[in-house]
Amino acid sequence: MKELYILRHGIAVERATRGYAKDRDRPLTPEGCKKMRRIGKAMQNLKLSFELILSSPYVRARETAEIVAKGLKAKAKVKFSEHLIPDGNAEELVEQLQSLYHSPSNVLLVGHEPYLSELISMLLTGERDLSVTLKKGGLCKLTCQRLSYGRCATLEWLLTPRQMIEAS
Repeated sequence: MKELYILRHGIAVERATRGYAKDRDRPLTPEGCKKMRRIGKAMQNLKLSFELILSSPYVRARETAEIVAKGLKAKAKVKFSEHLIPDGNAEELVEQLQSLYHSPSNVLLVGHEPYLSELISMLLTGERDLSVTLKKGGLCKLTCQRLSYGRCATLEWLLTPRQMIEAS
C-alpha cells in the first residue's frame, strides 16, 4: 500500500508584488511561514513521516516543503521536480515517482493549485474535472495499491489548514 500526501504551499506574496517579477520567485509571507510551522507541528502530531518529500522548485513551495521537513525532523531531504510546477505534467510526475525513487511507500508532494486538485482528481477518478478544493496549506491523503496515471487511488482524507491547526 502506498500513501501519497499532497500539500499545497502556504500563503505567498501576491502576484506582481514589487521585487518579485517572476511567479516562481514569490516567497511565503511571514504569516505563511508561521502557519506552515503550525501545520508542520500538526503533521507531527498526526505522526506522519515520509520516505520522500518532493516539491515544486518555486520558492513558495520549496519554503513550504523545507518548513514541514524541519518540523517533522524528516530524515529525507527535500527533492525538487519540475513536474510539480503550476503547469507541470501529472503523467510525467507519476512516471518520475515510479522510476526514480525506488517506490517509496510514503511520499509528500508539495505544489500549487489548480494543478494539485487536477492531480488528485486524476488519481481518484481517471479524469481531471472532479471538484476538489485544496486551500493554501491544505493536506490530502490518498492510498493506492500501485501508483499509476489514472484511476488508482482512494481518498483517505482532505484537511484544511484550520482543521490541522485546531487539532494540534
